[in-house]
Amino acid sequence: MRSLFTTLLLLSFSVFSFAQQDSTRINQPLHFSIRQLQLPAGLIAAGILSNGRSSESVKNEVLESRNKNIPGFHTKIDNYLQYAPIALAYGLDAFGVPSRNDLLNRSVILAKGELITLGSVNFLKKTTHTLRPDGTTYNSFPSGHTAQAFAAATFLSEEYKDRLPWMPYAAYGIASSVGVLRMANNRHYVSDVLVGAGIGILSMKLAYWTHQYKWGRNKQRLLPVF
Repeated sequence: MRSLFTTLLLLSFSVFSFAQQDSTRINQPLHFSIRQLQLPAGLIAAGILSNGRSSESVKNEVLESRNKNIPGFHTKIDNYLQYAPIALAYGLDAFGVPSRNDLLNRSVILAKGELITLGSVNFLKKTTHTLRPDGTTYNSFPSGHTAQAFAAATFLSEEYKDRLPWMPYAAYGIASSVGVLRMANNRHYVSDVLVGAGIGILSMKLAYWTHQYKWGRNKQRLLPVF
């Protein structure tokens, strides 16, 4: 919660202290590159490799450490924190901080990315039928909260990283907090969280790569520069 408050202060400082005026192009496509696959592919691979069934597997070692050190931990903040990057993205827009895309185009990209994330997560949950570490339900793999958080973080990062270079760190810091909290709450294994993070990033990237920009392509407007 403290990290989120600090992020909000930084955003406000950027908005009110460093604004200038400049004519800048918006609605710039994000072109696919192999390099952009490294992070999500690495996370998914790490999640699969840590998903062993033996008591010595990475996921069970992490679970054992959690049960030993914070057995009674519980919070609901992760239910809300997963959407924080989206709220920040539209909040910045409301304050007049320019994003990569205009309101309509970025909203379409967000909707597409959310649908891809939701569809991928639900498909895997049903096909893998994995019991949660707390023994409640058979829909543990992958973590939907983490996938949502990283999809939202990717959206926030792509929209504002050119203007605010520190934004990816803030966005993915929030998303990582959600993943940690899902494990601390005993709702997911580390393997669920890693794969969920990879899916979230990849889903939102796919939404950007395939967007056609049918509205207001490459138009000009007067924007603040930071």
